This record gives sequence, structure tokens and C-alpha cells, in this order.
Amino acid sequence: MTKPNETKTCSDSGSNTVTSYEHLTPDVILDAIDSQGYSSSGSLLALNSYENRVYQLGLYGEGESVESFLIAKFYRPCRWSNAAILEEHQFSQQLANDEIPVIAPLINDNNQSLYEFNGYRFALFPRRGGRAPELDDAENLKWLGRFLGRIHSVGSKQTFEHRQTMNLKVFGEDAFHYLVENDFIPAEIKHNFVVAAESLLQQISHQFEAVYGYNQIRLHGDCHPGNILWTEKGPHFVDLDDCMTGPAIQDLWMLLSGSRDDMQRQLASILEGYEMFRMFDPTELALIEALRALRILHYSAWLARRWDDSAFPLAFPWFNTPRYWEDQLYTLREQQERLEQPVLKP
Repeated sequence: MTKPNETKTCSDSGSNTVTSYEHLTPDVILDAIDSQGYSSSGSLLALNSYENRVYQLGLYGEGESVESFLIAKFYRPCRWSNAAILEEHQFSQQLANDEIPVIAPLINDNNQSLYEFNGYRFALFPRRGGRAPELDDAENLKWLGRFLGRIHSVGSKQTFEHRQTMNLKVFGEDAFHYLVENDFIPAEIKHNFVVAAESLLQQISHQFEAVYGYNQIRLHGDCHPGNILWTEKGPHFVDLDDCMTGPAIQDLWMLLSGSRDDMQRQLASILEGYEMFRMFDPTELALIEALRALRILHYSAWLARRWDDSAFPLAFPWFNTPRYWEDQLYTLREQQERLEQPVLKP
């Protein structure tokens, strides 16, 4: 089995040709699309993605007119192994085959979904539009719950061999140590930050130990509202780039927001839909705040690890400022309090 930290080395990525996006120019992007038998019109629109580079491309139809569009995702060099990317594609295709509304990559006549051009690995997807979901609507939440129940039913039938597993070490301890060891925390708050983070990690550890033995399945992994698009036909899920192994609650808790009462109502609606297709283990509810805490630490470390990518300082100018780290310290302390609160009821 590929260990999570091994996926970050170029030796595992299937290509040692490139290590950054420096040479991913518009000409390279268009030539990559043409290399797969498409006739690109030259229309190229960068979409809102930073971990990977994602573009909408126009294609010529008959009479040299733009007839359709494709979405191209160029995977971040050195991040995932080819095997890990193909597991993402296979999971997406399994879900699509079960008529679950996910955007799966296109497969060519040679049964391939992962391509390489000039050292860059990429996949192609159909373009699907949509709007942000309205999560204050109970019926919408039930709808999402039904689809998540179906996703998890498929996810539980097999296991990942090369994807990450949601755990304390990778998403908490490794993230914390990266921030400290690379001097991202300002000296004036470093001591207090370390104390708060170490205490929080200990709380998270105790929480996971208390729920030991929960079922781990294949998940979307990053099921926040930005990865859900809504149309008149309902929701569809995008971006399985972070699909992983973990507890079912990982795909549910990010849909909860607001006050404790708000989250309780939202959870009830989601589970009402979810349990139409799969039983939910209520003991996993004790992991919600632990998972939230891990995401807080992991997000800061993600920005820090990508800070030498020129796109990140432009997109996240507030990161790595004294104010940012002061706010993070406050958030860590606040999260310690949330971990001590009673668990939401199913």
C-alpha cells in the first residue's frame, strides 16, 4: 500500500519531467488537448482551482465554429501517484455507472482516463454548470443526504489501495509540525500557538480513541458546498481529487453550519435522506468537532506548503500575516471548547 506521505514525492508521480506549473503555458495546454484527438478552438478559461490547474476549453465543431467545451484538469506535479489518480477516476466512474450525479473523467477509445503531455498529467471532463446549493432548505439537505447515502453504499463495496486515510497523523500532527518546523508561526505567539495546538491534538486523539472501531469506507473526502453544484435536476458532485478512506461523517459534517440548533436541524434532514439508502452509525457524530479541528490545521499547512507557488500569494494575500496567525490561535482555542460540548443527536 502506498503511504500518504509517499504520494508527495516525484518518484511516485509517474513522471519526473516537471516539478511545478512553471512551463504549463496556454500553448502547452491547447496542444495537450489536441494530442487526445480534440480540435481546440483556442478558447481557454482558467477556473477557480489552485491545488491543480483546471481550464475550460472550447472545441471546434463543424464549419470551424465553437460547438462544445471540455474541462481539463492538470494534476499538481509530485502530489499523487498515477495509481492514486486512477483510483480517483475508477471511483468516479463506479458512482456514475450507478447513476449517482458525479462528474467522472472522460475515457478514450483505449480505455484511458489519465494522459501525459510534456511531463504534465491531465484528465478531461465534460462541462457541467450549476449554482451553489441552498443549505438552509431542509428538502435540499434531504436530497444531498440521499445522494451521499448512495455514494457511501458504493464506497463501502471496495477499498482504496493508494489513497489517503483520514487520520490524526497526516491531517493533524504532520500539518502542525510542518508549520512549526518551517517557521510560519510568528515568534511573539509561537509558544501560545504550540501549547494550544498540542492540547487540541491530544483532545482529537482521545476523541478518535473513544470511537475506535468505526467503519472506514471510500469517501468523496472534501464534500464542502463549493464542490456541489445545483441545477433544476438537483445536485451533482464535483472534484473527487481528495477522495479518501475514512468515516462516513467526513462527508456529512462540512454541510453543517451556524448555531448548534441550526446544525442539529441540518443533521436531522441529511440523515433522513441518507438512511433511505444506507444506515448511519451514530457513534461517528462524536468525531465531528475532531474532524473540524483537523481541517483547520490541515488547511493552514496546505497553504504553507504551497506558498512557493506564485498563484497562492495572489489568491490568499491574507495568509501568513500576523493577523492571520492571531486569528488561528483564537480558532484553535475555540475549537478546544467545541470538543468539550455534548455531541449532536442523530
